[in-house]
Amino acid sequence: MNWDDTSSETEAPDATAERLVGASADGEDQAVEAALRPKSLGEFVGQERVREQLDLVLKAALARGATADHVLLSGAPGLGKTTLSMIIAAEMNAPIRITSGPAIQHAGDLAAILSSLQEGEVLFLDEIHRMSRPAEEMLYMAMEDFRVDVIVGKGPGATAIPLELPPFTLVGATTRAGLLPPPLRDRFGFTGHMEFYESAELERVIHRSAQLLDLEIDADAAAEIAGRSRGTPRIANRLLRRVRDYAQVKADGYITREVAAVALGVYEVDARGLDRLDRAVLQALLKLFGGGPVGLSTLAVAVGEERETVEEVAEPFLVREGLLARTPRGRVATPAAWTHLGLVPPYPQGASGQAGLFGA
Repeated sequence: MNWDDTSSETEAPDATAERLVGASADGEDQAVEAALRPKSLGEFVGQERVREQLDLVLKAALARGATADHVLLSGAPGLGKTTLSMIIAAEMNAPIRITSGPAIQHAGDLAAILSSLQEGEVLFLDEIHRMSRPAEEMLYMAMEDFRVDVIVGKGPGATAIPLELPPFTLVGATTRAGLLPPPLRDRFGFTGHMEFYESAELERVIHRSAQLLDLEIDADAAAEIAGRSRGTPRIANRLLRRVRDYAQVKADGYITREVAAVALGVYEVDARGLDRLDRAVLQALLKLFGGGPVGLSTLAVAVGEERETVEEVAEPFLVREGLLARTPRGRVATPAAWTHLGLVPPYPQGASGQAGLFGA
């Protein structure tokens, strides 16, 4: 099973705290992930290209007797960035220290962490794009020259004291790679982008997690859960736990496709992974506004949610699934949205109006 960082800028914390299909991790997720994370690249499921490239980087470093190059991992929450950072440390037989960009607000915060690193240690910096600018500039020199200048005093009497650092490997993780300044991005020796998972890969993740959780699940049930997991292992793991709860109460603990489908229906996760909020956005767009175009603020009012919640929580997945489009004139539903909700467009496909934007 592969999971990722515990924070995310792509989803508003208040809105996702109770979402079963939210990609951010709460306390329960973090506790389960710690027990189920793979310990080596051989156990890691999915991300074949990144895994193969990273394996070469680590084996070459071990053969040279050197620390591995700095690694930057980018991608959506829940895809395995934190897991890979721990695997990097394990493969290099090195300790790992974990912190995050928001926790480093001053250069002194970073200097304290760097100065206490051991030789060869892996420093995992989650949400690296949210680090303060002074700390970021200090990190440039630390990554390249393994030294930092600590400023003592203020004003004309301030003195820069050079501090040598032992060689270390920085693993940076980000959900917003475009926000990283080029000077920082260029200092990473290896950059890997994490892709969303295919259903077959998620099925392997689910079977592995079920085995570790001592659950009985058939292949069809794993496929059913995988199809509703939005291509994200963390969500697959969370859905599996909710299906487990249902099966233990209603089905003697054995998970079949029928049990999984009914259980996820209880939790309002449909066959494509849409939850209550996603369907509310689509239903408002289709039933109240004829499929659009409609402005984001108007759509948010119709749904009864904040503008940011609709834009940052619901829309990314709807756009990725091809159910909604963002246009200069506003939000527009695609023909697939009408089909998914079992509704008939008020005009034929290809006629004048919204449907004509999508051909046919």
